[in-house]
Amino acid sequence: MFWYQQPPRSSLKLIVSSTTWNSTSYEDGYSKTKFEVNRESHNYALMTIKNLTSKDEATYFCAASDH
Repeated sequence: MFWYQQPPRSSLKLIVSSTTWNSTSYEDGYSKTKFEVNRESHNYALMTIKNLTSKDEATYFCAASDH
């Protein structure tokens, strides 16, 4: 699973990726304290954005891969 952030008038930015083995990898500038990922199974995951501020205004996307 991959989560992306797209702020207004900006390009997509990868936030975090998660594998079925509960391995989560955050991109530079993003962290678990702000973007918490819970992966309960291979086909279900949830990202929670904590302590929202105006800087978090964006469209967020989730993408999945079979690999």
